[in-house]
Amino acid sequence: MINNKLTGMGVALITPFKTDESIDFEAMARLIEFQIKNGTDYLVVCGTTAETPTLTADEMEQVARFAVECVGGRLPIVLGIGGNSTKAVVDKIAAFDMPGVHAILSVTPYYNKPSQEGLYQHYAAIAKASPLPILLYNVPGRTGVNMLATTTLRLANEFPNICGIKEASGNFSQIDDIIKNKPADFMVISGDDAITFPLITLGAVGVISVIGNAFPREFSRMVRLALEGDYASARQIHHRFTELIELLFVEGNPAGVKSMLALMGYIENKLRLPLVPNTIKTYEKIKFVLNQLN
Repeated sequence: MINNKLTGMGVALITPFKTDESIDFEAMARLIEFQIKNGTDYLVVCGTTAETPTLTADEMEQVARFAVECVGGRLPIVLGIGGNSTKAVVDKIAAFDMPGVHAILSVTPYYNKPSQEGLYQHYAAIAKASPLPILLYNVPGRTGVNMLATTTLRLANEFPNICGIKEASGNFSQIDDIIKNKPADFMVISGDDAITFPLITLGAVGVISVIGNAFPREFSRMVRLALEGDYASARQIHHRFTELIELLFVEGNPAGVKSMLALMGYIENKLRLPLVPNTIKTYEKIKFVLNQLN
């Protein structure tokens, strides 16, 4: 079952770039091996953290196929396919053919701000077209629209292949409402590293993580301990990373985690415009906290 494969810590994999802004596939291979060897439960490719809006359609396919090849079946892979044109998303999903991908993560339409009925109809069309399980992705801070619990639950109850939601609204009441009223096999996954621990105590099954790019062993251990009910041990790890998680997002994602991975020697500290690297001030703060953790 897909639920068993997507429990625990998924990592929203970054896309490393060279100085000339071409994709650094050698660095990506290193990062994937780092994840596999250090406790990551599954990978999310071409998500927000991958700077997907700056990738061409050809590049997104190259990244996805490269990740599938590197993983070689050792971890489940979730692929981001979303957009604000329902027809374009449906056409892409309907034509999808990539063995090695286990589920699709599809973000709520952005910019055009659909109503709750529009969100329902968007995902209903996707669910009917998809050959793979669908994870909904609610991130109103980026998209400008919040999918309410009533809409999420409506979709969860009506479409068996909508298997869960990555919830990044930060609204505990809304997320708890989903957890309390969802079908038994519908997964609620944290989309926010900072509140993963408390969400697991409410019934979330894990996280799709940004900080896991740099600390897969430690953060996946926190998630596992929390899922096992060892809240005291999990809380200690959660508190250990609180300051660093805040720094990761102070100047936008993935600038913070790319600074960290550059400091660790895995990648060049390069983003594609309109995203830019952290300021020196934030970079030095990340460096200081990173040194304290090591």
